[in-house]
Amino acid sequence: MNAEEQRYKYLKLLSEKYPARQSVYAELIHLNGVLSLPKPTEHFMSDLHGEYESFFHILNNCSGVIKEKVERVFSRKMSKEEMADFCTLIYYPKEKLSALKKKNMLTPEYYKKTILNLLDLAKFMSYKYQPREINKTIPKGYGSIIDELLRGRPDADYVPRVYRKKMLDTLISIGSGNDFIFAFTVLIKRLAVARLHIVGDFFDRGGRPDAILNMLMKHHSVDIQWGNHDVLWMGAACGSETCIAEVVRISLKYNNIDVLERGYAISVRPLFIFAAGLYPDDTPEVAAQKAISIILFKEEAALIKRNKDFNMDARVLLDKIDYKKKVLILGGKEYELTIKDFPTIDSADPLKILPEEEQIIRNLRSSFMESQQLQRHIQFLYQKGSLYKCYNGNLLFHGCVPVDSQGRFKNIRIEGKNYAGKTYLDYVDQKIRQAYFGGKDKFTIDFMWYLWCGINSPVSGREMKIFERIYLKDKKTWQEPSDYYFSYYDKEWFCEQVLQEFGLDPVHGHIINGHVPIKVKDGESPIKAGGKAIVIDGGFCRAYHKKTGIAGFTLVSNSRGLRLIEHRDFTNVKAAIMNNKDIESVSKSIEVQSYQTTIADTDEGRKIQEKINDLYHLMLLYKNGILKPVE
Repeated sequence: MNAEEQRYKYLKLLSEKYPARQSVYAELIHLNGVLSLPKPTEHFMSDLHGEYESFFHILNNCSGVIKEKVERVFSRKMSKEEMADFCTLIYYPKEKLSALKKKNMLTPEYYKKTILNLLDLAKFMSYKYQPREINKTIPKGYGSIIDELLRGRPDADYVPRVYRKKMLDTLISIGSGNDFIFAFTVLIKRLAVARLHIVGDFFDRGGRPDAILNMLMKHHSVDIQWGNHDVLWMGAACGSETCIAEVVRISLKYNNIDVLERGYAISVRPLFIFAAGLYPDDTPEVAAQKAISIILFKEEAALIKRNKDFNMDARVLLDKIDYKKKVLILGGKEYELTIKDFPTIDSADPLKILPEEEQIIRNLRSSFMESQQLQRHIQFLYQKGSLYKCYNGNLLFHGCVPVDSQGRFKNIRIEGKNYAGKTYLDYVDQKIRQAYFGGKDKFTIDFMWYLWCGINSPVSGREMKIFERIYLKDKKTWQEPSDYYFSYYDKEWFCEQVLQEFGLDPVHGHIINGHVPIKVKDGESPIKAGGKAIVIDGGFCRAYHKKTGIAGFTLVSNSRGLRLIEHRDFTNVKAAIMNNKDIESVSKSIEVQSYQTTIADTDEGRKIQEKINDLYHLMLLYKNGILKPVE
C-alpha cells in the first residue's frame, strides 16, 4: 500500500467520526478557535527528596500563581488580610473549613459570599480554556451546577440573578456548601496550572516521598523525568540487591526508616538484630548503618567484577584495606580509617559475603519485591516518567548529557555498541524500562545501580565517593569528579548544541535541569548561558537548606514567558491554616515576551493543526464526491 492509499484509508476512518459535512465544519471552527487561546500555564519542580509539607504547599499555591490571580480579581474588593484568608481556603479547603466550623463561622452568609468569590475567580481563570476542557476539569459530581454558574449571565439581568440566587440558597440549605467550596478550589487549582513537570528525585533525605507520590497519583496532568535517586529505588523495586542495600543505607543515614517500615511495610528489624550483635557498643541505628554499608560494598564489588563495561574497578576498595594497620592503601599511600571495626570481614577474602549477610539481603529483597505500595508507586513512575522530555520547545532532564573535555557528546561503548548524545539517552531509557518490564536479566538490573552512581550516567554524571565519605578521614578523597556537562552548561553555544541534538529550536528553547543544588548564598545563579539552561534544584529538602541558603526553586511558564520562583523557608501546614501564612517567595522573570504565546505555538497546537489539515482533506473528499457524507 502506497502513501496515497494509506492516506485515503485514514481519511475514510476519520469520516466515521465526522460522517456529515456539518460535523466537519463545526470541528474546524472549534479547532481554529482553540489555536488562538493563550498557552496554558506549566509548573516545574525538581529534587523534592521526600519534603512533603513544602511540596504540598507549593503544589497548592501553584508557586504563587493563585495568589497573583486573587490579587488581580479582588485587590479593590478585599483587604490584604482577607485575600490571604481566601488564598488559604483555596490551598487547604478541608482544613480551613474545619477550623472555621470550630469557631461557628460557617453561616449561610459565609457560604454564599465565599462561593460567589470562588465563582468570580474561576470565571477569570477560565478564559484560557475551551468549554470542553473546563468541563473535564470540574470535579465529578459537580459538573452541571458549576458549569451553569460559570456560564451565568451578568447579575444586572434580573432573571438569571434570581435563578442563580435560588441555586445558591438551595445548595447551602441542603448542607452541600462545603462540598461545593471544595469542588471550586479543585477547579481553580487545575485552571491555575495545566501541566506539572517533576524533573526528578522524589526519594531520600526527606521523610515522606510516599505521601508525595500518593498526592501526584491524583494529579490531573503530570509528567516525570527520572532522577538518580528515583532510579535507585526503581532498581530496588526490580530486585537489585545492590540498590536495595544503598536504599536502606541512605534511609538509615537520614533517619528515614519510617519510609521503609510505615510507608512501604518493609521491615528492617532482622538487620537491626544482626547489627546489634556485631556492634554492641553502638546505637541500633549506627550499628545497622555499619552492617548494611559492608553488605553494600561487598555487593558492589561482585556487581563491578561481572560488568566490565561499567569501568568501575577503582570502586572496589574493601580489599585495599590493611586490616591489621587499620588503613586503606591506595596508589602506594596510606589513608587513616574513621571506622576500624570490621567483624564481618574475612581479611583473607574481604569481598566474601557471609551467609548471615546473604540472608539479610535476601529477606530485604523479598520485602521490596512484595511491597504493594512501593510497586504501585514505581509503576506510576514508569507510567508518567521518562529519562528526558521535549515539551513546548523545552528539553527537560534531571542530570546531564555526557560530554568530553571539549564539550562534544561523549562516545560510550556498552553491550558491544557505541552511543552518544540523544542515542545514549534513548538507550538508557530503554534499559530502565526493560529492568522492570523485561525478562530481568542480570546486566539490566545491575545497570540500574550503575545509573545511580556512574560518571557516565545521565541521571548522575559524577563519580560518587560513598566509601571514602564513610571510612576515610582525609576529605580530599571525598571529592567527586563530575561530567564535563556541568562545566559547559553555562555557555550558550553548548546549550544550543544540546537543544539541536534533541531536535529543538536552539534560539528559543531552554534546557531545564535539576540534580545540582544551586548555592544561592554563595552568589551562584540557577540561570545559565543567558537563560538557555535553568537549574531548578535550589535545595527543596531541609537537609540542603544550609548548603543553598533557600528552600528551593520552582519555574512557571505561561503565555507571557518564564518566571523563576525562589522559595524561602516554610513552617508547616498548621501555621498556614491558623495564621494564613504563605511560603515566602521571590519571583524573577527569565524571559518576558511582548506578545502572547497561543496554543498554536505549543506541541498540542501542532497536533491540532495536523487534525485541521486532515479535516480539510476530508471536506474536499466530500465536496468532490469521493466519499459520500451523511446528509
